[in-house]
This record gives sequence, C-alpha cells and structure tokens, in this order.
Amino acid sequence: MGYFSREKIDPVSLKYTMGQAVTALFDMLSEQITHSIRHDCFRYDLSCSDCGDRGYEIALAVLESIPSIRKILATDIRAAYEGDPAAKSHDEIIFSYPGIYAISVYRVAHRLFELNVPLLPRIMTEHAHSITGIDIHPGAQIGESFVIDHGTGVVIGETTVIGNNVRIYQGVTLGALSLPKNAGEKLRGKKRHPSIADDVIIYSGATILGGDTVIGERSVIGGNVWITESVPPDTTVMTEPPRLIYKHP
Repeated sequence: MGYFSREKIDPVSLKYTMGQAVTALFDMLSEQITHSIRHDCFRYDLSCSDCGDRGYEIALAVLESIPSIRKILATDIRAAYEGDPAAKSHDEIIFSYPGIYAISVYRVAHRLFELNVPLLPRIMTEHAHSITGIDIHPGAQIGESFVIDHGTGVVIGETTVIGNNVRIYQGVTLGALSLPKNAGEKLRGKKRHPSIADDVIIYSGATILGGDTVIGERSVIGGNVWITESVPPDTTVMTEPPRLIYKHP
C-alpha cells in the first residue's frame, strides 16, 4: 500500500484502509489457495482434504508472515540502493527495478511453498519471470540484502541456497548439472543446485552448477565463467582476457 494501491493513503483513515485491503487480500488469497489444493485432489484422485478450511488457515498464515516479509524486503531495497549509484531513491527502486519486483514475488511465493501450497507459488514466480526475465524457483532459499542488478536472464533453481548480502548480475545461472534420462523421480527433492555463501558477488553471464558446489564467503565470480566445483572463501574467479582482433578496411 502506498506504492501499488489505487487508494489514496490518508493518516486519518489509514487503519480503515488497511483493514479493507487486508480483508480483500485474505478473500482473494484463500480462494486461490483453495483452488490450488482442490486441483491436486481432483488431478491425483486424492481423498478429501477439507480444501476450504485449509485455504483459510494457510491464507491466515501468509498474512501473519507479511511483517517479516516486509522487513526482509526492506533489506533488499536498502542493499540495491547502497550498491547502485544510479539509484536516486528507495522509491525509484521499488517502482522500477525488475530485480526488486522478482524478489518481492519470490518472497511471498516462497512462504506459500513452505506451507505446501501446490501450483500457486510456481505460477506466481513464472508470472514474474514473464515480466522481468528473472526466473526464481519458489523453493530456493535466499537470505536478506539480496540484489539482482539489471536481471534479465537470471535463473535460480529450486534447491539453490543463497546467504546474506549477495549480489548477482544479468545472465547468471544457478542451476543443476545435466540429468540422465528418467532421473526426475530419483532426484526430485534432492540438492541439485549450488549454495552461495554470504557477501558473494557474481557477475553477468556466470554459470554455477551442481548441488555439491559451494561458493565461499566474500568470493567474487567474474563474468562468463563456468563453475561446477566449489570455490573457497575470499577467492576471485575469472577467465583470461580474450584476444581481440581488429580489422580495418
């Protein structure tokens, strides 16, 4: 509210306006959660799981999580501002930075994922993906003060673990190694994507793969590198400068 709501925010009526907004949000959220649960019941011929009651309970749990989600988003916005001289204000970041939009959607979707809501978390992050070009699986675990700079082409896989104060640039992939045929069921739910420790910077075009791959604290990963093994803390990884060829007419 105050950024993307249509209503004017007046200190006199703030509590009333927030009450209306929360009520509408609860109704919408509980309905969508119920639909998602019911879909799985029908799709997989499951026994009745009281979809409506579960939808209400999970929606309440999400609403109770809003203060903590808002708090961690504030660290993301602050980190983006402190690390970007082009940013003129926190408002500019909230309104216009695709990385913040994708992270905001992810943080709500991740809470739904934690609450075992089917379908809906992935739909949310894929919607953000379609708008921003940033693909964050709702199952990823991401710490505070996370920054995606520019962001187009970023991919963060389901079992990725990212620590605090991490900054990544466009085109970065935190993915899984190529899987053998029919490995889906065997590896589903297991660690397939890398872990990124605190205070790491990953520059554009870097590809980091594998569930056993750990990028140590305070390391810097240069642009366009390919990593499938762990990197110790306080390490800079980069490729050799390419040889440029200049042709004149």
